[in-house]
Amino acid sequence: MKYKRILLKLSGEALMGDQQYGIDSNRLIQYAQEIKDVARLGVEVAVVIGGGNIFRGVQAEQVGLDRVQGDYMGMLATVINSMALQSALEKLGVYTRLLSGINIQQVCEPYIRRRAVRHLEKGRVVIFGAGTGNPYFTTDSAASLRAIEIEADVVLKGTRVDGIYSADPEKDPNAVFYRNISFKDVFEKGLNVMDMTAFTLCKENGLPIIVFDMNTAGNLKRLVDGEQVGTLVTMDDIAESFRETVDQLQEKESQQKPDKK
Repeated sequence: MKYKRILLKLSGEALMGDQQYGIDSNRLIQYAQEIKDVARLGVEVAVVIGGGNIFRGVQAEQVGLDRVQGDYMGMLATVINSMALQSALEKLGVYTRLLSGINIQQVCEPYIRRRAVRHLEKGRVVIFGAGTGNPYFTTDSAASLRAIEIEADVVLKGTRVDGIYSADPEKDPNAVFYRNISFKDVFEKGLNVMDMTAFTLCKENGLPIIVFDMNTAGNLKRLVDGEQVGTLVTMDDIAESFRETVDQLQEKESQQKPDKK
């Protein structure tokens, strides 16, 4: 396995499937099966899920609610999604633990770093609910923070698209796909990978990010097996070295091809 410990970030909207709101049971089961397939290989899996399919904190001000209150409502939405994923995983025979950034002792454990790491070491899938437990921080920031705290090898951001593009591929057919890109290039090109706080946390701690299509069956397993899936975001020197290696391989392949007569 290329990665021993991963942090998988899923958006709440992804759980909606084709619905307009809530949780699509088929999508939930699909994600649970994907996670199970990876966990049984011996990979330590931690998960952070957003709550946008139920409520977003930034929506609060639009309807006249206090932003801080709205953010806490959003945290509770992530706990609902986390509980749903936990239940789906356990139905598949996967041992799990749900740790929350805010105290809800009746349904989940409080987040304690050492406890989270111990659960991972015992082979349990650890789900982090309620974001960071603080308002004004997104679940992307929570994913980056938790990944750093548990010393994950990589942040895997599961999305509806197959990686990072120069523009939204669903709106711009001429959008350019990036197979590998540096943190610096993402900043300079203004690409939307994560919110700035989350992205900067990963950059400053040298934590690579892979953006990939979670809805394609088998992608998660292929990633941990070492296959190149989605877009890899790394430090400048690593990204440059990777590009040079790819160029060398392509040049070697072209030289080995017989000339057409």
